[in-house]
Amino acid sequence: MYIKNGIAYAGEEKPLIKISGVRPLDNYKLWLRFNNGETKIFDFKPELDSPAFSPLKNKDIFVTVYIDYGIPVWNDGEIDISPEYLYNNSVPA
Repeated sequence: MYIKNGIAYAGEEKPLIKISGVRPLDNYKLWLRFNNGETKIFDFKPELDSPAFSPLKNKDIFVTVYIDYGIPVWNDGEIDISPEYLYNNSVPA
């Protein structure tokens, strides 16, 4: 159990996952470093069928990924993806 802002929660508090490093790789993959020190590879190809991520099919846009407050973003922040989703759906580098 832990208490945060005066509210008691069951279980243990999980640390907030953030991205501390990102590099675009070939075949729409991302190399990621997380704030817990782990490095992973995320395959973005399955996400490209989603309307939210379809602009990233353009490799010139995909390779412009950068980090904004621990979140990977593209197009001046118009496109982003959750660090938690990336962490849970990537493989160790």
